[in-house]
Amino acid sequence: MSTEYAVAPAEQSVDPSALVTEAVDLARETQTWWDSIGFSGRRHLLDRWRQDITEHLDELAAVVHDEMGKPHGDAVLEIGMALEHLAWAAKHARRVLDRKRVGSTLLAAHLAATVEYLPLGVIGVIGPWNYPVYTPMGAIAYALAGGNTVVFKPSELTPLTGQWLADSFERAVGRPALLAVHGRGEIGDALCRSSVGMISFTGSPGTARLVMATCAQSLKPVLIEGGGKDVLIVAEDADVPAAAAAAVWGGMSNAGQTCVGVERVLAHEAVYDELVAAIAREAARARAGLDDGADLGPISLPKQVGIIREQVADALSRGARAVLGGEQFNGPAGEVADGSPLEDPARVIQPTVLVDTPPDARIQREETFGPVITVDRVASMDEAIERANSGSYGLGGAVFSRKHGPEIARRIRSGMTSVNNVIGFTGLPQLPFGGVGDSGFGRTHGAEGLRCFCYAKSVARQRFTPPVAVTNFDRRARVDGIFKTAVSVLHGSRPWQQ
Repeated sequence: MSTEYAVAPAEQSVDPSALVTEAVDLARETQTWWDSIGFSGRRHLLDRWRQDITEHLDELAAVVHDEMGKPHGDAVLEIGMALEHLAWAAKHARRVLDRKRVGSTLLAAHLAATVEYLPLGVIGVIGPWNYPVYTPMGAIAYALAGGNTVVFKPSELTPLTGQWLADSFERAVGRPALLAVHGRGEIGDALCRSSVGMISFTGSPGTARLVMATCAQSLKPVLIEGGGKDVLIVAEDADVPAAAAAAVWGGMSNAGQTCVGVERVLAHEAVYDELVAAIAREAARARAGLDDGADLGPISLPKQVGIIREQVADALSRGARAVLGGEQFNGPAGEVADGSPLEDPARVIQPTVLVDTPPDARIQREETFGPVITVDRVASMDEAIERANSGSYGLGGAVFSRKHGPEIARRIRSGMTSVNNVIGFTGLPQLPFGGVGDSGFGRTHGAEGLRCFCYAKSVARQRFTPPVAVTNFDRRARVDGIFKTAVSVLHGSRPWQQ
């Protein structure tokens, strides 16, 4: 691996607060200039950054592959999707955020009003390891396009990827509007306690609560993406082969380490047996491994291997049946070592499909984050919806139905749902991305993502002196009477409208 992107090890004795403060102060100095160049100037420079990433696409993909283990092709796919979002944010920031006139009312006809969205200043972004380019770019690109600068703490598992992005930005732009700080939880804590204007966090619900508690001390706004336990619902009229292929890709790609991936499948009893057989065939074609020809890479987070094994073992002990995989994982069941995931066979878990899993099994309620899906039978779509909405998460989801997909999708309690595809919403930059419940709140992507990193600035300007002035202490009973009459005419009861 190139030493050009080497970063200080997390164990190094560095005062986290001092390190973060230095980065935030530099970002704040740069933000004055970054804001001053306006939407056109930022778009030009963000396009230059996008070009730099594109020109070095294979290099960045190799860094992602080396650090967290995903196949090179999947890393290229992730980066390509991130570039789509960077392009959209740069192009549409002016339309979404720039000053606009706002209409008046009859009672306030003498006022002309505008609203615009102004940058919060410096944004702190705490990113994940599973999609170390795509996910943080959903905050970084939209924050930068809105006139903010960014201090980015990548996961301690993928520091080189985060540093590569910061180095690429400075190479393209020449100014430190995106800075990376590295370390474990103490760096994230210091970033939350710093003077940044907002924190964008992606991670577990437990850590999200700690982030929120820390930010609450300074009334710092937060954006939280806290994971998911997403469901794919297959209706009686679904295209079963397409649903099976989608379930396997959604559940197994990136070794199942996808927040909006498929972890549960709920299939109508009329197509259940056919679907289970199709999913088993499709999943059996995918192979996990450490070699370049593997379809799935290893599990990146060492402790997650034990969590996946425990959830599968718990389900099997409660009566679940493995139609593929199960207890026969590839690789030793012993302790998983730290270090590169590409050097540890114990992190390789083959695709696993479980059926007849009881609702109280851990794997039905807790995020698995591995290449394991459960497939359960339902008697109706009402039952499917009830079971889909029974958990605490609400991030993504999918529905396969030829006739009723949108109707079913709307009833799923989640921030995003795909119809007759999986994860389709991630590739549409104009769609807001985020969840409800333990999956968090706030939105990246789209117009809502741009506004999320700004504050609304409203201005009301008096165009002329109103004939009846009510906002002063000189008004008399006559003025009050005129105002009361006007209110009654505008808002009073109209029998003919009832």
